[in-house]
Amino acid sequence: MPGFELFGDKERKEVQDVMDSGVLMRYGFDAMRNGHWKAKELETALEERMQSKYAHAISSGTAALTVALASAGIGAGDEVIMPTFTFVASFESILALGAVPVLVDIDDTLTLKPEAVEKAITSKTKVVMPVHMCGSMANLDALKAICDNHDLLLLEDACQAIGGTYDGKPLGSIGDLGCFSFDYVKTITCGEGGAVITKNESYYQNAHKYSDHGHDHIGNNRGAEDHPFLGYNFRISEMNAAVGVAQLSRLDEFIAIQKRNYTILREALSSIPELVFRTVPDGGEENYSFLNFFLPSEDIAQKAHQALTDHGVDGCFYWYNNNWHYYKKWEHLTEMKSLGNLPKDVKESLPDYSKADFSESDKWMSRNISCLIKLGWSEEEVTVRADKMVEAIKASL
Repeated sequence: MPGFELFGDKERKEVQDVMDSGVLMRYGFDAMRNGHWKAKELETALEERMQSKYAHAISSGTAALTVALASAGIGAGDEVIMPTFTFVASFESILALGAVPVLVDIDDTLTLKPEAVEKAITSKTKVVMPVHMCGSMANLDALKAICDNHDLLLLEDACQAIGGTYDGKPLGSIGDLGCFSFDYVKTITCGEGGAVITKNESYYQNAHKYSDHGHDHIGNNRGAEDHPFLGYNFRISEMNAAVGVAQLSRLDEFIAIQKRNYTILREALSSIPELVFRTVPDGGEENYSFLNFFLPSEDIAQKAHQALTDHGVDGCFYWYNNNWHYYKKWEHLTEMKSLGNLPKDVKESLPDYSKADFSESDKWMSRNISCLIKLGWSEEEVTVRADKMVEAIKASL
């Protein structure tokens, strides 16, 4: 991770097809295309790879979450349960629809704690949204059982975990809907892009219409298309989709490299008895994009993070103090700062997060260090890195 590290001939070939036709838009201009429909090609490949009946490619992972929620009818006042550890896009997509993000604790998987989810359910809850952060997954069996019991939707945010599996099934394909991000720093990239997958035809039909101003996409005349409902512009371009076509065809190659590099680092760090690795639920396999571990205390974790930097080890994150990924720095959510006024009912429905107790999440995040696994490293570079990491962490204990 990320896929841009290994751009090559496949990516150039797919992009050149688009350049030769001159058609950058995914819809229309049939006669000019020379048979090239890159967004459709990407969607077909995603359906096959993700074992899903339908896939719809759009402009970003954030758009994917927004479109997925909208396609399932989630809107004003509906509550969506999400974790305290995720990217800000999770709650942004919920708020964009007038729905209410309900934060709950994580556990040692660094994802949703099922017991916390159960306690957070109210009469307004409509969706449980596990976020498979840093390449690994939530306990999906437990969450699916909760959703089935309470008649809730399970929406998998697999934006950071493409290529991971659970009980042999691709992450993203297990819930009612799954979302992916193909931005510039994901395991596979379109530059900017994302996708929604589902086995539900109604959700798919809603998704492709909603993401293109409500167009029904029937026939080949854009001017004659009907508009069953309001929509917005979340279209992916043919240029971005072309990069995605090439990158998706290389996903197995990328996952194998990540697994090799991850394994070298993990085996080296296993020599430190005080270090404990993130829990991966039974039946799950990471996509190996990050190596996550816990140290005995917050103080030691902070010292180790600084020591890693001092030893020249880049790409290691202490999310506990991170502006983008942990609730502690989400003042724009907790203080409801927005360029436009949030609807009154949303403001009144939002929990008072300034008084919320997320000590369970703090217990894990304050002791966690998360290390990015790059595709461009040689085995020699990874081995040297492993030695530096062991030295830095041992010096911090």
